[in-house]
Amino acid sequence: MIDKNTIKLIIAENQRIISKIKLFEREYSFEDGLNYVLIGLRRAGKSYLLYQRMQQLMKNGHSNEEFLYFNFEDDRLIGMQVSDLNTILMSYQEMFDHSPFIFLDEIQVIDGWEKFARRLADQGYRVYITGSNAKMLSSEIATTLGGRFLTKKVFPLSFREMLRANDIDVDDKNYEYKYATSINKLLEEYFYYGGLPEIGNVQDKRSWLNGLYSKIFFGDLISRYSIRNDKAIKFIVQKLAESVKQPVSFSRIVKLVSSIGTKISTDTVIDYLGYMNESWLLIPISNHASKFVEKASNKKYYFIDNGILNLFLTDPSTSLLENIVAVNLYKQYGDDVTFYNDKIEVDFYMPNLKTAVQVSYSIKDEETREREVRALEKISSVVEVDNRYIVTMYDEEVIETKTCRINVVPLWKWLLKHD
Repeated sequence: MIDKNTIKLIIAENQRIISKIKLFEREYSFEDGLNYVLIGLRRAGKSYLLYQRMQQLMKNGHSNEEFLYFNFEDDRLIGMQVSDLNTILMSYQEMFDHSPFIFLDEIQVIDGWEKFARRLADQGYRVYITGSNAKMLSSEIATTLGGRFLTKKVFPLSFREMLRANDIDVDDKNYEYKYATSINKLLEEYFYYGGLPEIGNVQDKRSWLNGLYSKIFFGDLISRYSIRNDKAIKFIVQKLAESVKQPVSFSRIVKLVSSIGTKISTDTVIDYLGYMNESWLLIPISNHASKFVEKASNKKYYFIDNGILNLFLTDPSTSLLENIVAVNLYKQYGDDVTFYNDKIEVDFYMPNLKTAVQVSYSIKDEETREREVRALEKISSVVEVDNRYIVTMYDEEVIETKTCRINVVPLWKWLLKHD
């Protein structure tokens, strides 16, 4: 059992630092009267959003004494059990007479936390919870929480947020000209090192990203899921990174792992890919043209952040471009994002939007241009398409063919338009 004095010390420490943290407001909003679960990759900014919410409440007249904030990855809380959670609330009540706003950060480390969260909601507390494990959205937990919490997925910074964090006003109608040099510099950084909020303050970005990936790999994968074959799962991550633009089947992964002398079953591969998804490392995207069974077994896998993907690549540009577009689309449209691969190959297709997107670093080469345009022309013969795009690194134009209109958009404009 965690000592009450330690709990009270942590509560007081956290209250003192709330107003001192300097924030730029991220593009996430919270409604009064609702409880929230925030989920996402480690270091994607979930704790940041809790502080953002606390500062918003302070602007609305609440004092920091009304906040009960607890980060369960605090080393002083090692060994805490679900039976200790009520002690946190009791300790606060011994310190203050307020009915607190409750912020429980990285609570997934406490098995059984969801029943405590439901009780708090039933008792009328406003509760904000974060976690780095997509299992927090499992049907079991959803049933326990009983619709009392609204779930928000927290992604790394969008490019728009990154510009705002660097004092570039994208609402200024002349921003494209006033900030051209800064935008290009930040786009290169965002492209190669990703959008995790802390990366902008780090000098040795690659080392920092390596350290973060090690925590995800050993903490969120190996340790959390008690994986014994760490060699196999490490190899799978590497191969998924190298083939990020191509569909990969379960059987293909089994063969690749076997090629390094390690035996693995198809069921284990399925489990490992599930764990990577649950840890917010990967985004799986299905083939719209596949039959139901094949949709599950032959997907493209993208990495949630370009900086992490770039750790595994030697010639990264084309893979990073498609990856950043994939994440950008997934943030907006979720599972409506698919690809099309059946005689015709199109990188992304959103059926509800009737939109097809190709990704090409440049279309200045005539053969490349013809290939990308031809695919976008042909896809309308098999699915409904009203909007066609080619996202490039720098090229910009409108292509008019006999059958369709295609907008060629440079990455930075695509990211700002579709954030």
